[in-house]
Amino acid sequence: MRHPHEFIARLDWTGASDGPTTDYRSYSRDYEVSIPGRPVLAGTAATAFLGTDTRFNPEDMLIASLAACHMLSYLALCARKNIVVTGYFDNAYGKMDFVDGVMRFTEVLLKPVVIIREGSDLERATRLHHEAHQECFIANSVNFPVQNEPTVSYAR
Repeated sequence: MRHPHEFIARLDWTGASDGPTTDYRSYSRDYEVSIPGRPVLAGTAATAFLGTDTRFNPEDMLIASLAACHMLSYLALCARKNIVVTGYFDNAYGKMDFVDGVMRFTEVLLKPVVIIREGSDLERATRLHHEAHQECFIANSVNFPVQNEPTVSYAR
């Protein structure tokens, strides 16, 4: 995997049909993201920035991308190291704040909860979260801290 990978996405401002940007408060922030062969993703701004809560927003998708990338890296490591994962979820959290006069993400906290099969190494399964973080392409691409507070337990 040491060669370049390329990704494409088309973004269309669908809110244009609701009117032009003649006033900051009144134009629609709605858009659609299209990627060949995949369902269309309906997006808008976060409600704090005059979007609606019925569509995805870039801030939520960034947090979700970090959580998903970590999970996929972690599951791959577990599969290679004979840790049998039977369940996984994450309640990720992100914070934005003003830094040097601009709004930006200042931190993301991932809180993965992992269930492993009895007989798998619990300590190793927990340690693998650090390695997964090091391998996560998205976490390696952002300029703010991404912390992990994993919980790993055996299936009941």
